Amino acid sequence: MTEAGALEAQISQQIITAMKLHDAVRTGTLRLIKNALKNKAIEKRAALTPAEEQQALATMIKQRRDSIEQFTNGNRPDLAAKEAAEIEVIEEFLPRALDEAGLRALVAEAIAEQANASGRTPGPKDMGPIIKSVQAKLQQAGARAEGRIVSEAVKAALAG
Repeated sequence: MTEAGALEAQISQQIITAMKLHDAVRTGTLRLIKNALKNKAIEKRAALTPAEEQQALATMIKQRRDSIEQFTNGNRPDLAAKEAAEIEVIEEFLPRALDEAGLRALVAEAIAEQANASGRTPGPKDMGPIIKSVQAKLQQAGARAEGRIVSEAVKAALAG
């Protein structure tokens, strides 16, 4: 069984379990995940790689965070809470999120590598290559962090 098939099978099993427990939020969210992965595979016309699956799930989380912000601004805490519950379910299928200290360490390491490679202290113009380096290190470590958070950490490290 491929890696992609393994995740889909795991989600299908969890849908059955959630249905038996009458957990409507979890059942609905798992179905959304399964549909998103299927749609992505249909769009690609091939099975998804684990990295592509993670990207699809990360996109789902980002959409829900945007929705939470909109619902909070629109004074709809009930809908914001529903989106937050969906994020918790989706995060179960992603690698652990890197804590702030770990992210700062990766950023410092990437900046040091950039300084050694260029022979000068990196500045704001070097942000792009440093962010790419940090993202690659995250992937190697089997961890994840939102792009916005990585960007903010690199910007703060270069400014300070």
